[in-house]
Amino acid sequence: MRTDLFDYHLPDELVALRPAAPRDAARLLLVAPGTEPPLADRMIDDLPELLSPGNALVFNDTKVIAAELRGTRERAGATAQVSVNLIERLDDHRWRALARPAKRLKQGDRINFGEGGNACLLGALGATVAGRGEEGEVTLAFDLAGAALDEAIHAQGAMPLPPYIASRRAADARDRIDYQTVFAREEGAVAAPTAGLHFTQQLLQALAARGISEQFVTLHVGPGTFLPVRAADTEGHHMHAERGHIDAATADALNAVKARGGKIVAVGTTSLRLLESAAGEDGRLLPFSGETRLFITPGYRFRFVDLLLTNFHLPRSTLFMLVASFSGLDVMKRAYAHAVAQRYRFYSYGDACLLSPAPGSNG
Repeated sequence: MRTDLFDYHLPDELVALRPAAPRDAARLLLVAPGTEPPLADRMIDDLPELLSPGNALVFNDTKVIAAELRGTRERAGATAQVSVNLIERLDDHRWRALARPAKRLKQGDRINFGEGGNACLLGALGATVAGRGEEGEVTLAFDLAGAALDEAIHAQGAMPLPPYIASRRAADARDRIDYQTVFAREEGAVAAPTAGLHFTQQLLQALAARGISEQFVTLHVGPGTFLPVRAADTEGHHMHAERGHIDAATADALNAVKARGGKIVAVGTTSLRLLESAAGEDGRLLPFSGETRLFITPGYRFRFVDLLLTNFHLPRSTLFMLVASFSGLDVMKRAYAHAVAQRYRFYSYGDACLLSPAPGSNG
């Protein structure tokens, strides 16, 4: 399909720079294709009454690492300020990263992150540029390794806010909490599963009291989640791989929910993509451990997920293509136009929508 079909206009002032406080005070747009009216304005804390007993919420429990590092490049006595976003661990001491500005780095350069020259004693962290790739990608070989490197990154790094926020303000101490779900536990993501940011412990308790169960899967979100599709046609887009895991007990529990007639509610596109990657052609969920590159575009038939809770996504992004596949492109364009007109807040720290599938998209 043509990529420009997934475009829409968003006023800059609707991009949320901070989350709602409390988290569950965000707005919620109900999108139900085939009903009249198909759109309704609600709130996140209405979820217990909007979902039915016997349904199951599926959360992504990945934990965002403090992946943004700022430092000084040294080369033959000359220095320059650079920043990097870690995107993929290669081994115990090497990471693949996106550098800004990339033109300031070449293979063999030294970068000192933090202050001082001794990472262990003075809180600095040193690395050598071990390789360069396309579009600003570099391989960094750190002086530390293993747990010591993890601790240093945590101490020196900042939360890797998406570019539409980072271009307007720097990450700060509040983001260490705001850009992490309350159930995050499996470290490895460089971007948050943002639909999960709306949940508080109080809301989770209210959902459990309603008879709505919760299950956790893990998909380590990568930087590709923010990238627009630059190809003129969706067939020309290369999807970034992300690592995920669903254990056998979780798969069995979710299959049992389906067998009893309950609905599977994916909290976020990351949960949905992992569930759909693990679902067999017969609609049963299987254990999963590995990488997924699943790219969902209109025409895809969903095997396992019945409802999707998700934020509002960038135009021409793979995520907007996914929600258009789930509820229908025309319906989602109407929904986004309604959200703009009603001044909903967009993107990672913004409001959310609860999507029902378009007729014929499941099966």
